[in-house]
Amino acid sequence: MSAIDTLPPLRQVIADHGLSARKSLGQNFLLDLNLTAKIARQAGDLTGCDVLEIGSGPGGLTRGLLAEGARKVLAIEKDTRCIPALEEIAAAYPGRLEIINGDALEVDPLAHLTSPVRVAANLPYNVGTELLVRWLTPSDWPPFWQSLTLMFQREVAERIVAQPGSKAYGRLAILSQWRADAKIVLSLPPEAFTPPPKVSSAVVHLEALPAPRYPANPATLSRVVAAAFNQRRKMLRAALKGTVPDIEDRLTAAGIKPTERAEQISLEAFCALAREIDKA
Repeated sequence: MSAIDTLPPLRQVIADHGLSARKSLGQNFLLDLNLTAKIARQAGDLTGCDVLEIGSGPGGLTRGLLAEGARKVLAIEKDTRCIPALEEIAAAYPGRLEIINGDALEVDPLAHLTSPVRVAANLPYNVGTELLVRWLTPSDWPPFWQSLTLMFQREVAERIVAQPGSKAYGRLAILSQWRADAKIVLSLPPEAFTPPPKVSSAVVHLEALPAPRYPANPATLSRVVAAAFNQRRKMLRAALKGTVPDIEDRLTAAGIKPTERAEQISLEAFCALAREIDKA
């Protein structure tokens, strides 16, 4: 179980530091170090890269990332109880682990990272989607990260990679696939975690594209997609009637039937519609 380094098994670390998972922090710990090393490998070649890790907990994935050769890991952990356990890892990997005790939604990691940067995290369930949206919608593109390798609830992972025509297809799929290649690389059952969550989990790997897949103004695209999927059961001419006065003409010009619904529309067509609305 602890063959990836000379540190104790995670069950012992948790017992030594009294680290029972807290539901209020969205914590579910992965204790199998072979599994955390496998997740780290899904992030790609880490040698010569800084890695941003959110919600490090007792440090299972942290150890996997360091063992896989990450130049440096920046671990942001909100739970003060976990810091001593992470400091033990830092001592075993001198100069390669920096720990910030703070809220990932409030900490700016960029001052602590040197390019190239990859992000790898078993994200706390209660902040995972918000962090992903932030990373996919910076003011400038390409972003600070080369890739994101992130654990989500299986349902969220399926929304990220969903294709038109499926119930899972929506705003998250558009945001993810417009600027990145996204795929599910690993599935994990509830019993892989302590305590076991009520749902299955999956690891999604996103590689940043050098430029968006299709041209569109990010603000316009975001506004159109949000409006379309907020009323996904309505025809687009009704769901989007508040965006511009001549929305039916804009839809037709973009090659979209005004009677279609949001889940039928491809990413390329949504981008074409955003461009038509900007013309208007």
